[in-house]
Amino acid sequence: MNISTVIDYLNKTYGYSIKSSYYSRIDEWKKWWQGFYEPFHQFVEKHEDKSVNRELFCMKMGKKVCEDWASLLMNDKTRVDAGDINQKFLQGENNVGGLFRDLAFWLRENELIERAWATGTGAAVLRFENMLVENGTVKPDENSRIRVAYLTADSIIPLTINERGVQDVAFASEVTNLGKTYTYIETHILVNGEYEIRNAYFIEENDTLKPVELPPGIVETYRTGSDVPLFSLISPNIVKNISEGKGLGMSILANAIDQLKGVDLAYNNFCRDFKLGGKKVFYDQSLTRTDAQGHTITPDDIAQSLFLRVGDGDGLGDDRKPITEYNPSLRVEENTAGVQAALDYLSLRVGFGTKHYQFNASGSVVTATQYTGDKQDLVQNAAKHCIAVEHHVQQIVRALLWAGKYVLGQNVDPDTSITVEFDDSYIIDKETQKQQFWQYVLSGKFPFWRYLVRFEGYSETDAKEIAQESSSAVGDPYVKP
Repeated sequence: MNISTVIDYLNKTYGYSIKSSYYSRIDEWKKWWQGFYEPFHQFVEKHEDKSVNRELFCMKMGKKVCEDWASLLMNDKTRVDAGDINQKFLQGENNVGGLFRDLAFWLRENELIERAWATGTGAAVLRFENMLVENGTVKPDENSRIRVAYLTADSIIPLTINERGVQDVAFASEVTNLGKTYTYIETHILVNGEYEIRNAYFIEENDTLKPVELPPGIVETYRTGSDVPLFSLISPNIVKNISEGKGLGMSILANAIDQLKGVDLAYNNFCRDFKLGGKKVFYDQSLTRTDAQGHTITPDDIAQSLFLRVGDGDGLGDDRKPITEYNPSLRVEENTAGVQAALDYLSLRVGFGTKHYQFNASGSVVTATQYTGDKQDLVQNAAKHCIAVEHHVQQIVRALLWAGKYVLGQNVDPDTSITVEFDDSYIIDKETQKQQFWQYVLSGKFPFWRYLVRFEGYSETDAKEIAQESSSAVGDPYVKP
């Protein structure tokens, strides 16, 4: 799919003036995430009679950086609390089922964060199967099914941006139906206080989009009857220093390209020293002979002979040696130090601090306070990114609850308060967390049942029952378990 072709279509069809130049930056960031940016990683070695294409050895640290941020920000310890009435619908009994399981929600969200941190923006977009539409408006039907598509910046085209962010947006993606590949464009536009969703399929021919008939089951246009967006965008919480791409974020790698190059240059030097560091043995010509086909044979080519007698001993002169051995220096320590220094610079530039990637770790145990001090950059930047992740998760969960009520006809409340709890074990250990949380319980800041949910694995309903029983038994709702 050519995003420039999609943008040209939108501009001509709806009179927009969207520019496509920012997407070339996204394409470069994506290639660094993939681990091969051809203008840098491929070079030409010129010899007397020919040129040979070579590739740098590389560590593919762009992907590693994005993987690590995703692991910190969205993992199995991340929790969503949307109230009792919604929890069973979202997460099933005891938080082990429900819609989240059907959608592989946490897995897909983790993948989205990695891709969003790589390309600058990600989107979770609700789609539906067997949706009931009457007179152009969606109606509740228990036979409907919710699906979520996860897209990256190269498929997202903001149309309207206001003080709250992206209001109207177009999503373009490649889909395959019955062996044929199509460009699928869906637009979400707020019209008179309610979102209108338009779907269209195209075949790309000669850099133009040719409309084709929609597959069965997909309606051309429908209204939601609500101003709740059925999409949620997410970007790294960093201020863009690029004027283009309004409404889109900036990759975590955008200001670390030089550092990514430095890592690969250092690693390439490390690997090439090993590649070129094999033993070199030079034979005097008098020790070789030629077979019937004209091939040169050295003494080592004759496996059954330990010794080879050549001439009368006068062919080498006074000071010449028949065999000269050369062992190149591998420079392991120097190269290791160079790679480590390059990783330190990269680690600092992407927000981890200088000590995140260490190959010479002593393995000693440090206290939580020491760890927090050493990782101050990581702690601060993780807290900043969590703001963006929290907003994104709240928005997509609210969209799921809206769909649960108005598309599936379920007894849920999309207007409830939604809270997101993150794993902060990279800052403090589990026991310290429990002690701190328990102090909040004793001070009355948090109820006892929340302690049971977070640290003992109870569902909210069971935890409240246990807390109530404890209160009735001893007259104190904050009895320590």
